[in-house]
Amino acid sequence: MLNTGVKSKTIYTAFGLAISSEIPFHELMSINEGLDSIEPELEIVVDPYLKHGFSTGSVEFIVDHGTVTFQMPDAGVFRVSNGNQIIVSPYASAYEDIIRLYILGTCMGIVLMQRSLYPLHGSAVVVNGKAYAFVGESGAGKSTLASAFAERGHTLLTDDIVALSFTESEHYPLVTPSYPQQKLWQQSLDALGINHTDLRSIYGRETKYCVGMEDKYCSVPMRLAGIFELEKTEEDGISIQKASKLASLQLLFQHTYRQFLIPKLSKTNWHFSFSSKLGERLPIYRLKRSSNEFSAPQLVDLILKTIVMEE
Repeated sequence: MLNTGVKSKTIYTAFGLAISSEIPFHELMSINEGLDSIEPELEIVVDPYLKHGFSTGSVEFIVDHGTVTFQMPDAGVFRVSNGNQIIVSPYASAYEDIIRLYILGTCMGIVLMQRSLYPLHGSAVVVNGKAYAFVGESGAGKSTLASAFAERGHTLLTDDIVALSFTESEHYPLVTPSYPQQKLWQQSLDALGINHTDLRSIYGRETKYCVGMEDKYCSVPMRLAGIFELEKTEEDGISIQKASKLASLQLLFQHTYRQFLIPKLSKTNWHFSFSSKLGERLPIYRLKRSSNEFSAPQLVDLILKTIVMEE
């Protein structure tokens, strides 16, 4: 359970931000040098009183002047303001693991959107000096595919949320690295030959594990060169098809992290403009794979072949 009495802060880095937090994060990389000269860009604080007045029976999102407050029955109440502050008000029975899960997930997605950083729900890897993103519904195999690329010697940029921005000239988009960790299901670990014995399982998902990627992680922003949507089907084999410009807009909206908040945060025009530029500047593909077999190695081969053909 979360120790609400601890007020000491640690400075971490993730998504290009210096983060001051009263809650410890073993997932994130801490900053140990030059702390006196660092001005945190995001502050995570604990407030035991924020939860008062909220019902514990349902999920609830409230948006007021760009500030998002939401309640999770198994965790507590969270408030994200101005892209620079996350307030956590945990319930007495909440476990620290689930609190961290919501902070690094929903809260961080809101922070990015408030900062006009485009958040896709997916993973990204570096291939030949360029970034490629894999998006899809939960369970589509995004993290597994990224891990399969890492096993081939490529590096991980981010898992779960892909934070995008454009260069000042707006010639091309960049992927900002998050932190060196993946979340993989037991069946993916088995197929990839990864032993789970020393891995920490995710709270509430006892067969999904946190996998450290420190030795296979890229910590600098990289140019995004393509997006691949993963979709599971009942058909055998794998296939790939380039999405049209119109289909790309729908695909990007569908796989924007917590996209239901876009209109609530008055981000509709921004999101459409950003999506249009992505569709104009990048190849976007739809990959279909059978849900009946482990096809990550074959997908890696197909994607690498597609990348070569695009260059």
